[in-house]
Amino acid sequence: MRIKERKQVELVLEKTGFSDKEVAIYLALLKLGHGTVSEITRTAGVSRTYGYPILDSLSTKGLAGISGKEPKQEYFAESPNKLFKYLENELESQKKLLVQVKELLPDLIVLHNVEDRPKIRFYEGIEGIKEVYEDTLTSKKEVVGFATYEELHRALPNYFPEYYTRRAEKGIFGRAIVTDTPEGRIRNKFNDKEARDIRFVPKEYYFFPEIDIYDNKVMIASWREKLGIIIESDEIADALKKIFKLAWIGAEKLDKEKTI
Repeated sequence: MRIKERKQVELVLEKTGFSDKEVAIYLALLKLGHGTVSEITRTAGVSRTYGYPILDSLSTKGLAGISGKEPKQEYFAESPNKLFKYLENELESQKKLLVQVKELLPDLIVLHNVEDRPKIRFYEGIEGIKEVYEDTLTSKKEVVGFATYEELHRALPNYFPEYYTRRAEKGIFGRAIVTDTPEGRIRNKFNDKEARDIRFVPKEYYFFPEIDIYDNKVMIASWREKLGIIIESDEIADALKKIFKLAWIGAEKLDKEKTI
């Protein structure tokens, strides 16, 4: 990004309410793609003291994510498109300023370094777990996984089963190996509507947390620990898809044995 373009970006972002230090750290994070607090603040030319609160603020706004745990914790830049999405809500009444931000997106996207982005992302809290489920709705093919429905619906009663309806509307088919419970049997009745196929396994095969595999990603949602994880890896996703295929065959066998 040339100096003139950078100054324009800084000016517009400051108009939206970002401080000069927030702008510097945000642009540094985009340029790096990911990094520790020390690396980001050094690139931004900002004191490390400001690093944690500003990066945490960017994370809360959906502009940055956190990968790993201390002492190796890193922050990574989300797509600049999320900046526009965030500001759409914040600046609803300031249409002209939103237009200016939208015009900056191509420059920010060019700046955004995704070449060496971490492959594992952690999301904490209920909202974080919702986010990992929302990511499954980006799948280009089917979503397969292991789950116990009672746990999901108990944790987020207002999120499920509306999530399944939205997945079906997007044309994303689901296959699930599910613990045989009353809630699982209820959901089984809605398979056609919710674009899903289920195979049940006995209660001793209790699935917790939920694991979903889609495209080149593996999603893990632990309701008890309030932790969501997304792993992006062709190799890991492919291996788990093969494990799921074997488990799918095994689940069918268990079901037949049960009915004999």
